[in-house]
Amino acid sequence: MMTPTATTLLGLVAWSVFLVLCLGFLRSALVMTGKRAANAFNPSGEDMEAFGKRLTRTHANCYENLPVSAAILLYAIATNQMGVTDGLAYIFLGARIGQSLVHLISTSRTFVLIRFGFFVIQILILLVWLYSFFV
Repeated sequence: MMTPTATTLLGLVAWSVFLVLCLGFLRSALVMTGKRAANAFNPSGEDMEAFGKRLTRTHANCYENLPVSAAILLYAIATNQMGVTDGLAYIFLGARIGQSLVHLISTSRTFVLIRFGFFVIQILILLVWLYSFFV
């Protein structure tokens, strides 16, 4: 049985892979329907419709934040200190997925504030974990 820390680490990676697959399917559909050339996509997603832009940024946000989260979770596993991270691990993963889902739904002011709330939860948990490792 995997610990919550290991499950969260795997979940963060799986969520990033899921989002890149969604982006790949969206872009493939545009290419197959003749709406875009395969080599005509801007990596930032700025050249796509609203959902495509949000999906591109959501995926980018996941891989931008994954190294720090993964490093802390791997540290906990490598040093057998999963007791530090296990308690909040699923909340952290839920906040990461929640942030992504809210971003995919809308970029209205209300949704941006909700998304920011999920981000703050993640940052606070990372800080709690770091503090706990040093104390």
